[in-house]
Amino acid sequence: MTSSPQPPTEPTEPSAHSGHAHDGHGHSSGHSHSHGHGPAAPVSKHLRKVIAAVLIPFAAAVLVGLVVLWPGGTPGHERTGVGFDRQTQQAKVVSVEEVDCKSVNASQAAPPGGSPSGGAARAAQAGDCKKATVEIGSGPDKGRTFVEIVQPGAPRQLADGQEVVVAYAPDAPRDLQYSVIDVNRKLPLAVLAGIFALAVVLVGRMRGLFALIALVVSFGVLTLFILPAILQGSNPLVVAVVGASAIMLIALYMCHGLTARTSVAVLGTLVSLLLIGLLGSVFIDWAFLSGNTDDNTGLIHGLYPDIDMSGLLLAGIIIGSLGVLDDVTVTQTSAVWELHQADPSMGPRAVYRAAIRIGRDHIASVVNTLVLAYAGAALPLLLLFSIANSSMGSVANSELVAVEIVRTLVGSIGLVASVPVTTALAALVVSADRPESPAVAPGSGPVRGGRGRRRKR
Repeated sequence: MTSSPQPPTEPTEPSAHSGHAHDGHGHSSGHSHSHGHGPAAPVSKHLRKVIAAVLIPFAAAVLVGLVVLWPGGTPGHERTGVGFDRQTQQAKVVSVEEVDCKSVNASQAAPPGGSPSGGAARAAQAGDCKKATVEIGSGPDKGRTFVEIVQPGAPRQLADGQEVVVAYAPDAPRDLQYSVIDVNRKLPLAVLAGIFALAVVLVGRMRGLFALIALVVSFGVLTLFILPAILQGSNPLVVAVVGASAIMLIALYMCHGLTARTSVAVLGTLVSLLLIGLLGSVFIDWAFLSGNTDDNTGLIHGLYPDIDMSGLLLAGIIIGSLGVLDDVTVTQTSAVWELHQADPSMGPRAVYRAAIRIGRDHIASVVNTLVLAYAGAALPLLLLFSIANSSMGSVANSELVAVEIVRTLVGSIGLVASVPVTTALAALVVSADRPESPAVAPGSGPVRGGRGRRRKR
């Protein structure tokens, strides 16, 4: 019933477009990104001008922000040799032999990932250790070998032929300059990334390819603009807003096309990001969250004391919320457009009520996803609090957990707000639209539309 009135109401569309529009209807019950398989119905010139009047100045402001804040590279510094701030090289384990721990005085050596104490030290003295010979594979000392002693209880064991990452300490004695700090995981990660890209392209086809390109561009903005600009001393909040806006514009328009439907999703995402920024700023200040909660943030603050760590925390909240926001706003605009195409006689209030029911289902799943994602990331920390028999109040009050609570709740509020905001914008736009259709056959279009209205009543 929804496809029969289509040809008279959209006479200006090419036949190929009409076929795609039917495909869009067929996919309307799927995931948000599948709504864009067929082009949306064209909107009037007046409506396009209104949308352009809002988005063109916004895009111009983002471009100016990128130019003004562009860092021109990451600032250099002298390496401290602490944590991630170490010189590293690639290496390979060329041989492993078992030796008596007492013979290599293993109890006096710190194992990878920690130092032995108590029962662990006695077990190390009594067991068999591994003596690994490691060959440097990159850097000025390529070909040089050193010995690494691995205790039986160490969390990371070494095997013959294993690719590893080693740290270089130039000020240490020659025999202690190199040490194994991690395993080389580049190959399995590259294979997994290849499988992911292949799956996206096979299922999404051209849209999947554009999504991958948008993903690469997003990482480019993150690594070439956002991170270096923050390290250069620019305000993290301003950098995050400009960078997130650039990512939003590039990703949405590249994946979903330069259409009014995408523009409404952009506006809904922008309003929600502003709300997240405002709420995040208020509650980070109110809860006295410094943003300096672990060794990594402490190292950043030590290397670059001028960085506003609380502003960095707020920037992380904004960027972290952007990906899910895109999904929600595109889903809602697609739902509104599909509902309107299925029944053009629906007014803005009826379209809004129908689309918001879809949005409520999305809200429930998205909020649950966010909370579980943050809880999963903080699971080791929560286990530590559980071991210490800390009360829920004490756990929530600690800054480590309070940061995650603020991050989760502020992002979730923005996501929840994006549904009614985007749905209302889309319903107003699609209902106010009056596309020019001078070629409608006299009597045919209005009669069918009238019958549709009578049936609806």
